[in-house]
Amino acid sequence: MCGIIGILAKNDNIVPRIMEGLKLLEYRGYDSTGLAVLNGDGSLARRRATGKIAALAQKLAEDPVSGKVGIGHTRWATHGPATESNAHPLATDRVAVVHNGIIENYQDIKNELVAMGHAFESQTDSEVAARLMHQKLGEGLSPQEATMAVLARLEGAFSLVYLFADRPNLLIGVRRGSPLAVGFGEDALCLGSDAIALGPHCSKIVYLEDDDWAELNPRGAIIRTGSGQEVSRPSKAIDPSFQLSVGKGGYRHFMLKEMHEQPQVVGDTLSTFLGGDGGRLELPELPFDLAKASRLNVVACGTSHYASMVGKYWIERLAHIPVDVDVASEFRYRNPVLDPAGVSVFISQSGETADTLAALRHCRAMGQKTLSVVNVMASSLAREADASFLTMAGPEFGVASTKAFTAQLTLLAALAIHLGAGRGLLDRHEENRLTRLLLEAPAHMAEILAKNDSIETIAKSILAPARDVLYLGRGHNYPLAMEGALKLKELSYIHAEGYPSGEIKHGPIALIDERVPVVFVAPTDHLFPKILSNLEEVKTRGGQIVFIGDGRGYERLNHEPAGSVIVSQVDPFVAPLIYALPVQLLAYHAAVFKGTDVDQPRNLAKSVTVE
Repeated sequence: MCGIIGILAKNDNIVPRIMEGLKLLEYRGYDSTGLAVLNGDGSLARRRATGKIAALAQKLAEDPVSGKVGIGHTRWATHGPATESNAHPLATDRVAVVHNGIIENYQDIKNELVAMGHAFESQTDSEVAARLMHQKLGEGLSPQEATMAVLARLEGAFSLVYLFADRPNLLIGVRRGSPLAVGFGEDALCLGSDAIALGPHCSKIVYLEDDDWAELNPRGAIIRTGSGQEVSRPSKAIDPSFQLSVGKGGYRHFMLKEMHEQPQVVGDTLSTFLGGDGGRLELPELPFDLAKASRLNVVACGTSHYASMVGKYWIERLAHIPVDVDVASEFRYRNPVLDPAGVSVFISQSGETADTLAALRHCRAMGQKTLSVVNVMASSLAREADASFLTMAGPEFGVASTKAFTAQLTLLAALAIHLGAGRGLLDRHEENRLTRLLLEAPAHMAEILAKNDSIETIAKSILAPARDVLYLGRGHNYPLAMEGALKLKELSYIHAEGYPSGEIKHGPIALIDERVPVVFVAPTDHLFPKILSNLEEVKTRGGQIVFIGDGRGYERLNHEPAGSVIVSQVDPFVAPLIYALPVQLLAYHAAVFKGTDVDQPRNLAKSVTVE
């Protein structure tokens, strides 16, 4: 989940451009950063720093370098702690490399190279990619021949970009299981792990496929397979307006900006599925009839997993299709029994999540029809699935997902309505009613955002001082409780857990005393009387209650809660979309009050591209 960029320019000092790319990639890893360029004499010049991009910028200000070809890296540490010696690029006097992923057989290769006399300087698996390349070059192989030899030896999921001493007109990138793209601009060729970093320099992008390697030289880019066969891969234009959405737009944090974008994101996602009369949802044509699926297996990680859990409630209720929801990292290892007439659905914001990709490949190998739900249509998950649905969230830079989550919920709600209608379980009136509820959701979301000040007060006075917090919900609001707890953990480092409120007496109630806030996600629905009983149980034990519900529910409370967020009365069907915002805002404000890094929480990165 590190960030990679490489640039080969015609006549420019590319250091500022590499730094610009690294800034855009920082959400992928911010334990350390570094770059390497070729000096005028053909030697490698390298600068590295622990921490964020500002530390590298300071080093460059004190000790500048320049060149027309170079590579850069933002690191999320796997092998070896976040130290300067472990920061990328890793280098010898012949070659420098930046790496994303994990080299699984690095120890065996390292032992061989040590026996040959190589002295390793880092604790990383990545250094074997540099030293193995150094060894092959020393044996007289060309950079291209050495690349094929290195690719044949390495095992795992990785992307690599090599910079060679005395080769001012050459960059080589390698991809296996971890994303890497080639960018084409007027005055530069680029390699990058993310289209975001290539956008400022390139107008066209080509995604490499597994075991592809690309040679960049002044004449263009040559893409070859692992066997050396030259191939052509499809290209895609980069929308110039894409770069306009990557700033904070006057907001203090990316996360705050992205939370405020959610009403528009939900509307944009819905607009892609609206029929001509505005009352029917029309999904893109698929190569199979999803409404005839005997079962859906939905696989995802983290926040996308909680969106999947909400989707399970919606689809089973409206379409009567059985839905299994799995955490992607566990899915393959339980040896799932897959229904031949079923469809497997994979949900990921980035479309590059390693565990979710591995699950998709497992299902394809088992003969399953596959469908992805992604926010990046050019991602690996979208390219490898039989069909894909696109959420319209746009770039999301806050590591803790917000607008991508509500976009996923929107798409899953639309899918549930479409399937219910397609299976004859929803008449035209009910289909139109549910669709109208979705169309009204952005207005209700905007009302929540207007309550920002009162939510901030609760976060500061009740949640931020706590050591432990419980979140409780019932039905399809139970996943919202889990999502709220996850956000609080991610952002503020406060221990929090989400539970179905009916389970409180089966263990969690033992934790409750006057120091433990309990957040109830409690819209007024058919399960609200059960929630009232749980509220009484918490109050009896001295817990601080934070009530998130509507006015009708608030009036039925027997005790004044410690804090309350009053939400407009909405139909229970759309409650998860509306109630997502207050749990996000509570976590955000608690983190800001505690002084943690909201956009880039410790130990986390946006895209998890390694298992």
